[in-house]
Amino acid sequence: MLDRFLFRKIDNAPLIVFRVLFGILISLECYGAILTGWVKRNLVTPQFTFSFIGFEWLQPLPGWGMYAYFLVMGTLGVFIALGYKYRYSIIAFTLMWFSVYLMQKTAYNNHYYLLVLISGMICFFPAQRALSIDAKTQPEVRSNHMYALVKWAIVLQLFIVYTYAALAKLYGDWLDFSFIELLFKGKKDYPLVGGLLQEPFLHKIVGIAGIVFDLFIVPALLWKPSRKLAFIAAIGFHLFNSIIFQIGIFPYLALAFTVFFFEAQTIRKLFLPKQLPSVIKGYIEVPSYKNAVYGLLIGYFLIQFLLPVRHYFIKDNVLWTEEGHRMSWRMMLRSRHGNISYKVINHTTGNTELVDLDRYLTKSQKNRIGAYPDFIWQFAQRLKNEYAKKEQEISVYVYAKVSINGKPYQTIIAPDTDLTKVSWNHFRHNEWILPSVQNGPSGHLIESAEP
Repeated sequence: MLDRFLFRKIDNAPLIVFRVLFGILISLECYGAILTGWVKRNLVTPQFTFSFIGFEWLQPLPGWGMYAYFLVMGTLGVFIALGYKYRYSIIAFTLMWFSVYLMQKTAYNNHYYLLVLISGMICFFPAQRALSIDAKTQPEVRSNHMYALVKWAIVLQLFIVYTYAALAKLYGDWLDFSFIELLFKGKKDYPLVGGLLQEPFLHKIVGIAGIVFDLFIVPALLWKPSRKLAFIAAIGFHLFNSIIFQIGIFPYLALAFTVFFFEAQTIRKLFLPKQLPSVIKGYIEVPSYKNAVYGLLIGYFLIQFLLPVRHYFIKDNVLWTEEGHRMSWRMMLRSRHGNISYKVINHTTGNTELVDLDRYLTKSQKNRIGAYPDFIWQFAQRLKNEYAKKEQEISVYVYAKVSINGKPYQTIIAPDTDLTKVSWNHFRHNEWILPSVQNGPSGHLIESAEP
């Protein structure tokens, strides 16, 4: 039964159109990162970047290297859209994007992670078989069909993203709309809509709509009677997010995914009228490597289902500790602010000094280091390594207080904890992070509005 479902040949028009849109969007993302100063702020100006823990060896290229890096990625996006050397282009882009994703988390965004997953996924998909330079120069590449598993793998990935995003909103500060009020407070100077965004009735509409949309958009797009209405809702929802929150290509990438929900013949008529006609439905061809396909799919989606719930198995509240937050589709949930000072006791010289953070960090990095435990710990390791190069042994202590969603500041790291002597655990609670006194059963504690 599963063989008949996944290995049925279906029209590949949605995949072809998605490849073109995906290539255009990632090229805009990469070129835009240069033009808007994102590359300069996060990869060129900093003395060092806060990489994902364990990937500290991934640091930016020196000089103009990162500008060239993003130019190459943007050009690969153009190649993907054109279907030129598609397989090489998408694999190269995936590896380069994944590397830069791991390289810095100061400007972490969930859609950066989604791009890692989707680009990695379509490395395996035959997206170059029409409307591509490859198909023109290599007639044997041309085809009008794909396995149904291509469509359903994309749909399942989107279902995971949206469903976990909806479930994450079911906590106190979202349900009483106080976080939404806080989120919009910084938008009051927006022309035309700034005043409207301060209205309590709009906070309630946005709060409820956010949960309902995330929870039902994928089923509504799959069900033909509700598909058009769901598509209109998706346009409104994502354009609102794009205009108000200015979160890059994510809203448009989300809309690009909708090609997988409409009838393939409709997509072909709209976008590929001169291409090969639609494949006859119902033809099933089970490949000899089907067991490898099943193993890959099961392993991949098992990880995707488990990663977003890992914080339930880690002591304390993820909104306070941040442990298990990333790669979990916890989008637009909290605003974190902190104050911090570092004290270094030099056991070699006997000196004690307060660290001047301006010597080491950019403004964005200082904002992160004051509010996120993993940043606090990483910078202590940076100091430890710096002094070790001078053959000096030190201890590092911090006085750090954090406010979440405008609530009173609380101490997050025990002041007597020598951060050079503790390790970072990825899947267990780090006991040197103090518990929150506001962490009640309602989850009324809370998360910079990080998308």
